[in-house]
Amino acid sequence: MCRCSDRDAAASEGLTDAGRTLVARAQAFSAQPAKPTRSLLVVGDSTAVGIGASSPAQSLPGLIAADHPDWRIDNLAVHGARFEDVVRQLEGAVGQHDLVLILAGGNDVMRLTGEVELHARVEEAVALARRRGRVVALMPCGDVGHAPFFLPPMSWWMSRRSHLLHEVVADVAGHTGARYVRLLQPRASDPFAQDPKRMNAADGLHPSDQGYRQWYAELQAQGGLAP
Repeated sequence: MCRCSDRDAAASEGLTDAGRTLVARAQAFSAQPAKPTRSLLVVGDSTAVGIGASSPAQSLPGLIAADHPDWRIDNLAVHGARFEDVVRQLEGAVGQHDLVLILAGGNDVMRLTGEVELHARVEEAVALARRRGRVVALMPCGDVGHAPFFLPPMSWWMSRRSHLLHEVVADVAGHTGARYVRLLQPRASDPFAQDPKRMNAADGLHPSDQGYRQWYAELQAQGGLAP
């Protein structure tokens, strides 16, 4: 059984000095055009809030809005959320949407959510999301073990946990019809591991502007936003 150090616990709570600074200035991006042609609901954790981006416009939802200024974007994401918190976000959501985008999983990796519990919460989140949106897309974080914040042997443990997360999400997506956007890559081909200073924010844990652009490129390439 793994015991997290104070440093690792701080990471999961966003309590490092750099993390506190990023959290304090972050604001979840939403957009309310006068005559929207499509509606997107975003739920999830700090990556959906856009922590690490230089501004809300550089977050993933902000990048979506830049390419789709006629889309309404409702963002209910909260820093620190696990999938059990995503369930509560969806329970509080109102209205119908064309697409529900779920950006979560990193906190389940770092806070050691068990596989059975994680599977149940992802299932529940997708079921609730399907009530709110015609299409549901699941976009869990990449390999947490590749984040500069974590050093061996903790980074190896975080990588194993990240693979477990993706196995669970892929399984749920496979039998529910939800879209699964895979950000998990081997270290040798992962831009976050190969170019950490450019792809990661100052806390060494969240994506930078360039990191979110990389995620957005994957979201587009894998059809996560397709009609």
